Amino acid sequence: MHSLVVRNVRPSGADSPTDLAVVDGRFTDGPVPADAEVVDADGRIALPALVNAHIHPDKTTWGGPWVSRRPAKGIADHCEQDAELFRSQPRAVAERSLGLMTHAVTRGTRAMRAHADVAPAYDLACLDGVAQARDRLRHALDVEIVAFPQHGVLRAPGTRELLEEAARTGAIDVVGGIDPVGFDHALDEQLDLVFDLADRHAVGVDLHLHDRGEAGTTTLRAVIDRTRALALRGKVTVSHVFGLPGLPDREFDEIASAMVDLDISLTTVAPSETRVLPVARLREHGVRVGLGTDGVRDAWSPFGDADMLHRVHQLGWITGARTDEELADCYRVAADDSADVMNLPRVDFTPGSPADFLLVRGECLPQIVVDTPRPDVVVHAGRVVARDGEVR
Repeated sequence: MHSLVVRNVRPSGADSPTDLAVVDGRFTDGPVPADAEVVDADGRIALPALVNAHIHPDKTTWGGPWVSRRPAKGIADHCEQDAELFRSQPRAVAERSLGLMTHAVTRGTRAMRAHADVAPAYDLACLDGVAQARDRLRHALDVEIVAFPQHGVLRAPGTRELLEEAARTGAIDVVGGIDPVGFDHALDEQLDLVFDLADRHAVGVDLHLHDRGEAGTTTLRAVIDRTRALALRGKVTVSHVFGLPGLPDREFDEIASAMVDLDISLTTVAPSETRVLPVARLREHGVRVGLGTDGVRDAWSPFGDADMLHRVHQLGWITGARTDEELADCYRVAADDSADVMNLPRVDFTPGSPADFLLVRGECLPQIVVDTPRPDVVVHAGRVVARDGEVR
């Protein structure tokens, strides 16, 4: 049992400093052992650690030589370039993933849902690499692994067998899918296969859905129907959902209501003003919406750094956040709502709350969202796991 006392700290930007006590990974207002580790925050703000609800660490080139990207037309072209990059990388998936995930820890990430490609081009190497990185960081980061069929479930022969193996052997927590209409051209076959795997092997579902218009809404309704039929309430997520913001009000409200009834969650990576999910509106309905960083310096894009505070800043920027409350709410999406998506308890500094937090210099939370300072100390499960940008 480990204990920790943080002195002279401002939880959530409180005006007056106080002390926080942690025993066995949770905040407490009771006695703390005399040999507790002591950290002097020196007036720093304590904020809940962040949750990355959607990231692809297996694809990254983080920490390696610069890679020049070529133009790409559509998902199939990106998939081909993914495979080329995989074959050309001198470092294995485990090493590249570990570097990126370690960086995320130093920037205050407590948990992530990591999508790893499953396709004949890779067999299960991407899953294995991410799992190795997860094991190395088990003391500092909670990780869910998604078997993601980036190349399609039906259009890439052999993928369904790999998904079955990954689920059967317990290598994954979640099974994925991708655009059953627009990319795989097999709505019922893909969703039947993915949902059957989830039902038989007691794993979750996280579907990439970029399709807009009728293809997008048809897929959402099919997901809702299967979630209800298989009693998978609370175990299904739909990522991106670019078609949802443009729906007529009545249809939007109808779909949002159905998702609330079945506790279907959504994730966004806040890519642009037109493709970000309307988080505030969905929250009014009661839909859980998480935030993630998506791919980081991969074949798809040279950008990204897996720093969730930077993604919080981006969410505020593209949604026009202006007031202090709007800026603080962007942080809550990544700290609280993303935790909800991963079924993790929220951090609120009250007795019994998980002691996953970061210490950072700043005036207040809105200023931190704008300036994105690096955390000086990161605590996970009541232990200091990073200090001054280095994992312990």
